[in-house]
Amino acid sequence: MRIDVLTIFPQLFETIFNWGVISRALEKEIIVFEAVDIRDFTDDRHRTTDDYPFGGGSGLVMKAEPILRAVASRFTENSRPYIIYPSPQGKVFDNKKALELSKLNHITFICGRYEGIDERVMSVVDEELSIGDFVLSGGEVPAILMIEAISRFIPGVIGDMESVINDSFFSELLDHPHYTRPREVNGIEVPEVLLSGNHEMIEIQRRVESLRRTIERRPDIFLKHEFDLSDKKALLMLFEELRKDDE
Repeated sequence: MRIDVLTIFPQLFETIFNWGVISRALEKEIIVFEAVDIRDFTDDRHRTTDDYPFGGGSGLVMKAEPILRAVASRFTENSRPYIIYPSPQGKVFDNKKALELSKLNHITFICGRYEGIDERVMSVVDEELSIGDFVLSGGEVPAILMIEAISRFIPGVIGDMESVINDSFFSELLDHPHYTRPREVNGIEVPEVLLSGNHEMIEIQRRVESLRRTIERRPDIFLKHEFDLSDKKALLMLFEELRKDDE
């Protein structure tokens, strides 16, 4: 996949992808990434990318022309990228959207700043995406977040795809608790079932904890979940635990 980010702060991306799985994906050219400086597409000696809004009001608005030129530079003779504008006004970005976008060949993010971008830029935007109901100084951090989430689904980026499949939200449930050595820390021991060697019981118990966490922390996700046989077995165990606690 090719990923471009159009920004007035390309330096923000110089170090962020130097570590972890994305850096290895870049080394292997599984992902080709470029941070494009919108200032390079201005036509004045001050490299101006913003101006006062028509009609008055506080703040500045990013100019349409430099952004549109930067977008056009991403086009090839035979194709154009899928263009995303990170914005709190967009649809909420989630795991399902990350999986969907991971199947594309070329994505370009437009990172706004100040009060936003000239509305005429929206004529080339394919989708606005939000990472939550709050406001940030610019679109760079949301773009980084989305790139990492998308990249995890690209074959070859994560060495063990099973870990991706078992991640929270891929199965539409929160992840179960994880433990490693030593067996006891500050008086808290690893649950005995995890040491039993009974892999069927371990998987059911993990599912129990996954369901328990989802019910307690994200009931909205639980209500949307479609239950399979393993879920039903785990729910029976959870109900039995609750019954014993009430006795």
